[in-house]
Amino acid sequence: MSRINLLLLVAVLVSGMVLIRSAYDSRRLFTEVDRARAEAQRLESDHQRLLAERHAQATNLRVEQVARERLHMRVINPAVTQGVDLVRPQAASGVAR
Repeated sequence: MSRINLLLLVAVLVSGMVLIRSAYDSRRLFTEVDRARAEAQRLESDHQRLLAERHAQATNLRVEQVARERLHMRVINPAVTQGVDLVRPQAASGVAR
């Protein structure tokens, strides 16, 4: 009888250790899931902020401002435009067919 009692005691102890280990693992995994959700939420808010910034940078007014300041472009008007006459290559070389 004592052999069965000893075997049952070992089984109870092993069962208790497995229970403690599984509870520890579940808490650890829950913490990791919580951290991953917080990171996903942070990344989503960063993504939304970056989309808003991209939209703000792509407005026509912003593009025109950058073209003036960085590229030194200006609005066209008849005073600064130059016309170009297209001459046919045959007529330019003086050879007639």
